[in-house]
Amino acid sequence: MAVTLNNRALVTIYGGSGFVGRHVVRAIAKTGARMRVAVRRPELAGHLQPLGGVGQISLVQANVRFPESLIAPSRDADAVVNLVGILFPTGKQTFKAVQDEGARHVAEAAWAAGANVLVHVSAIGANAEAKSVYARTKAEGERAVREIFPQAVILRPSIVFGPEDHFFNRFAALARALPALPLIGGGKTRLQPVFAGDVAKAVVAGITGQASAGAPYELGGPELLTMKDVMQRVLDYTMRKRLLVPLPFWLAKLQGAFLQLLPNPMLTLDQVRLVQSDSVVSEEAKRKRRTLEGLGIEPVAVASVVPDYLEQFRPRGQFSIYRP
Repeated sequence: MAVTLNNRALVTIYGGSGFVGRHVVRAIAKTGARMRVAVRRPELAGHLQPLGGVGQISLVQANVRFPESLIAPSRDADAVVNLVGILFPTGKQTFKAVQDEGARHVAEAAWAAGANVLVHVSAIGANAEAKSVYARTKAEGERAVREIFPQAVILRPSIVFGPEDHFFNRFAALARALPALPLIGGGKTRLQPVFAGDVAKAVVAGITGQASAGAPYELGGPELLTMKDVMQRVLDYTMRKRLLVPLPFWLAKLQGAFLQLLPNPMLTLDQVRLVQSDSVVSEEAKRKRRTLEGLGIEPVAVASVVPDYLEQFRPRGQFSIYRP
């Protein structure tokens, strides 16, 4: 089914206060639709309200670990979007609780509310047989969503980039602080970084019926980059010279196992397991046109966006003159 996005439509977004969420909220706000953004800490999500008109965006409390908290936010919603996910577990916010059971709870709430559309954002690499718990629980969450809400649209983005990302920004911060950057597994893992704004457009396409249920849509940018390519781009964009040191997977796993004990780890054992597999759009998705291009979205290139927001990491900041 499809929803016409105008000022009579209501969209509930779970997990809308994060990096990808703010792009999704901005994209839906442009259509005039009303939104309920359901998050664990609404008092910390005030940055979303200026993205829409007066009264267009309401912030409500919900936690995907508690199914009863999801009922009210979904009530009367024409469409529901689930963006909830974590990069590493903390306390009771485990991968299973958030990305598997949490996805099931959102689908149950959307179905009970009679929503016409559910758009579920997963990740390329979701695989029930994966060594990474992150990837396994993403796959288990997809399975639960399909079981409960068969007509759900599932989107699988590759690594997502944008001004507030935890990818290019993190490596740029490391390049500023360290004399060398590690290349896990020799930097051979392939990625297809996708712009957050393009993911948001795909969410809108899912709501409005341009994207359909069935096999997941795989969302990737216009370039295939290895991790070594990414590191070299970061050094280029930040105008820094650093050594790129190959780090075998076994040693990276040891480091991840140690670093994950820290409150906000730069690396975890599960993340090392995750980067042992490529994160690129499959040939099957291309053949079936279940891609950004298949949705009529022209992917934005890394070079069009990333240099501008990495200028803060250059030796003289905005006063450094970058020449591509």
